[in-house]
Amino acid sequence: METTPKIAFLGPTGTYSDEATHQFMEKLGLEDAELVECVSFTEIFDTVERGRCDYGVVATENSLEGPVTACLDNFATHTNVDILAEHVLDIHHSLVMHPEAEVADITTIVSHPQGLGQCRRYITEHFPGRTTKTASSTADGVRKIMEDKTCAAIANEFAAKLYGARVYERSIEDHFGNQTSFALIARPGMPEVFPELPKRTSVILSLQQDRSGSLLMILSEFAYAGVNLTKIQSRPTKQALGDYMFFIDFEGSTSDVDVQTALNCLRLKLRDVRVLGSYPTI
Repeated sequence: METTPKIAFLGPTGTYSDEATHQFMEKLGLEDAELVECVSFTEIFDTVERGRCDYGVVATENSLEGPVTACLDNFATHTNVDILAEHVLDIHHSLVMHPEAEVADITTIVSHPQGLGQCRRYITEHFPGRTTKTASSTADGVRKIMEDKTCAAIANEFAAKLYGARVYERSIEDHFGNQTSFALIARPGMPEVFPELPKRTSVILSLQQDRSGSLLMILSEFAYAGVNLTKIQSRPTKQALGDYMFFIDFEGSTSDVDVQTALNCLRLKLRDVRVLGSYPTI
């Protein structure tokens, strides 16, 4: 008897994370999956690593805000989690109101701080002098306006439909091209998804010791092997001041000879080389 797969995501329901989770479900044919709402990235990683959920969905980077450091730190501390796939979600903010509210009724704009910040120009031009109020998430902002007709929320259409709110205006963000990448994570051994698609690989590299030329050495190994890097960022190991690890993404899979060459050479020179996964963007 088959069991219903479980997917952990960052709640509450109606967030962009929830929307990304539903898009993963649609692409992978998991429409009957059970969604498990979590309050933090750490809870998502713990839930997946301990086998309480089959999958987890976590935001890794935003085109405006940069890397999601809380997610990177959890990849560093949870060694029994792999990346199966990536999905890039276009972020479009909407002005959402109570179905019975009118623009003249609005005295307060409520949203997550990032939502307010990314729509600052719109708020100034269309609601000058109005109060802004922060919420724990964009979805929480929508829940608040359903209880108070004098508030309008900045959120996605997904949340508006979920809570029965009215979308007054769409795409109100100050900067177009706002995107967030989400990773589908699972414990090692889960079947890969869309194996026919091109792969990207993510790794964490830890130095033996901090010394001049360390980063150049790392980059040189990839260059010699002909591996094209797509992202590199550093995070403190939290073990000592000045002790850093590198998160690196590059084109190709660990089954490719050039990738194996680069990683094997780095294993001889670094304290740790950990592969987070070779996965497609879907």
